[in-house]
Amino acid sequence: MNETRQIAIAGRDVPLRIRTNASARRIILRIDTGTGGVVLTMPKWAAEKDAMELLAAREDWVAARLDALPAHIHFADGAAVPLFDTPHIVRHAPERRGGVIKEDSEIRVPGRIEHLARRLGDWLRGEARTEIAARAHPLAARIGKRIGRITVRDTSSRWGSCSAAGNLNFSWRLVMAPDWIMDYVVAHEVAHLRHPNHGPNFWALVDELGVDATQARRWLNANAQRLQRIG
Repeated sequence: MNETRQIAIAGRDVPLRIRTNASARRIILRIDTGTGGVVLTMPKWAAEKDAMELLAAREDWVAARLDALPAHIHFADGAAVPLFDTPHIVRHAPERRGGVIKEDSEIRVPGRIEHLARRLGDWLRGEARTEIAARAHPLAARIGKRIGRITVRDTSSRWGSCSAAGNLNFSWRLVMAPDWIMDYVVAHEVAHLRHPNHGPNFWALVDELGVDATQARRWLNANAQRLQRIG
């Protein structure tokens, strides 16, 4: 099962996603920061009725968590979207020919207004991919490793990951964080090319790559929800 519906929580309609997961051992309730909705994950043996009873029992907790979410910033004309933690105003530029462009403190998006969000999202993903690759490949060469492939996605639970094949995956939302945060996440995943764990040798290598892991992790913990609420 993997379905989405609307449900009333404390007098408001919110999206509810119900999914089954073969590896789940119990019913899990969580808040989807990006959508401002609720996710129920069930083991295959569980009944939907049991999941809904859990949600009903924790409705006050869910409502409080939803109230605490940062405001959702949509990709729209006039929105303030951070680029490396510096706010840039999105401007619809129907007269412009070519692609999206950054001019001073503005991001100018050509084309029809109904395509603005998609065009801006594609551009930000491209910027993220370019900036991440420019950091990752030199760091990999520095430790004598090669990257298989770099992909940029909209991940909700991880800022980056490294596969056994040496492929690196990153959240495009890193392009909205300070540059030193992107530096850290890239160094973290590159270090996994040598150490596929989080042991002492891994963290020593992260330090050698010149990033402040403690401060970066603290910043990410404090700002993750804000970045997930953009777009």
